[in-house]
Amino acid sequence: MILPNWLTKRAELSPNRIAIIEDEKEYTFAQLLNDVEILSGRLSTLGLKKGDHVALALRNTYDSVVMIHAMQSLGIVMVLLNTRLTAREMAWQMEDSNSKFFIYDELFADKAQQLETISSIINTLTLTELKTLPSGSINLLSEFDLNDIHTIIYTSGTTGNPKGVMLTNGNHWWSATGSVLNLGLDVQDRWLACLPLFHVSGLSILMRSVIYGISIVLHEGFEPKKVNLAIEKQNVTIISVVSVMLQRMIDELGEDQYPSSLRCVLLGGGPAPKPLLEECMDKDIPVFQTYGMTETASQIVTLAPEYMLTKLGSAGKPLFPSQLRIEKDSKEADANAIGEIVVKGPNVTSGYYQRVDKTKEVLKDGWLYTGDLGYLDQDGFLFVVDRRNDLIISGGENIYPAEIESVLMGYPTVKEAGVTGISHEKWGQVPIAFVVLESGHLASEQELKDFCEQHLARYKIPQRFYMIDELPRNASNKLLRRKLLELIPNAIQEQ
Repeated sequence: MILPNWLTKRAELSPNRIAIIEDEKEYTFAQLLNDVEILSGRLSTLGLKKGDHVALALRNTYDSVVMIHAMQSLGIVMVLLNTRLTAREMAWQMEDSNSKFFIYDELFADKAQQLETISSIINTLTLTELKTLPSGSINLLSEFDLNDIHTIIYTSGTTGNPKGVMLTNGNHWWSATGSVLNLGLDVQDRWLACLPLFHVSGLSILMRSVIYGISIVLHEGFEPKKVNLAIEKQNVTIISVVSVMLQRMIDELGEDQYPSSLRCVLLGGGPAPKPLLEECMDKDIPVFQTYGMTETASQIVTLAPEYMLTKLGSAGKPLFPSQLRIEKDSKEADANAIGEIVVKGPNVTSGYYQRVDKTKEVLKDGWLYTGDLGYLDQDGFLFVVDRRNDLIISGGENIYPAEIESVLMGYPTVKEAGVTGISHEKWGQVPIAFVVLESGHLASEQELKDFCEQHLARYKIPQRFYMIDELPRNASNKLLRRKLLELIPNAIQEQ
């Protein structure tokens, strides 16, 4: 399927609409296209051609937005690097993806210098250096083939090296289409982007902006006070966050309320703690739980607005172009039976770059086996339980860390909680908890244990509680449970 270049079409249809708002500066779609054309002319002098791979280390800035659209308009495959990675991790991904160039923001100059000593990729360029290049011929694609690869984004992975998820123009197109059929569209919509652009959730906002013709309020990072101010003063209507971000926004909001112009808080990143959802209900915050992953080009399941109150805790139903089922013991599970979440749709990746075996493991007859656990209730609504790799099996019983974390978050002085399993001679594994307390508050291990006993079966109660300053999270603020054990002495791990 072939479509017109999204940005040129958008600039033709609505040139004077605001595309990007960065701090106090506004850029129209016409201006964005003009800047993309200028940058594309400079990129053309590097000898890059359609289908080449280029690694990018970018911040959330207007210049980065221009770069991403320029790359797409030239048909260059973007390898979006997590800027929190070490130089060695970046080098591995660049080499694995066969990147020909590494273009980076000056903020990451130290990593770039380290790369030169450990990587065979020698073609490096900063954004500033790129701006000094002479402009060559501008050869923007007039059309996009939806089968062409748009981006390669590496998954964090729980074991071994990460895998490069290939996402096509079509994956992004159908992700945007499925989302708008669920959330609706208003010409006045403004989507606040505070998730990193190298993450599929941040990138998808850029794609939706040009497809829908709506504005993005672009933040370099997540700052609760700045986010709340933007919602209040800049007429933000939609924002994408994960649970810990939303909790910090609410804490900063205090007794105030969000304006009615905020019509959608897309909440992803795993099961949301019930106390957080209840607090949002009390404050009339329009939370739409959603489920997705890099392999699905962002969301693939989202709760429809009319079920926000009656299906509290559900991620909803698959978006219009997508399908979903739960599999248990290689068969489709009954209602309310926990099994693996399996999805299908035009927004699902075609596979992992140069990983045929891994692709065959997760993609079968077009169905993606996500590795996540969940169930469908009697009405067909998805409830995400946990990651399969995070599952704790104790004495033959399945324990889901997210359930325990949700309970702990209900304790008055607990700000955040993370749960994982350690080996145990008798039970195989037992859960342990890592807790971040509210500033200036205390809680003893016994108090937390007593609280858990009121809400959990005995085998689910953590055997140990560790009070820590912060939980390990990735760039999109998702909890990294696999790193929790690194916070305690090795002797504990061997018990």
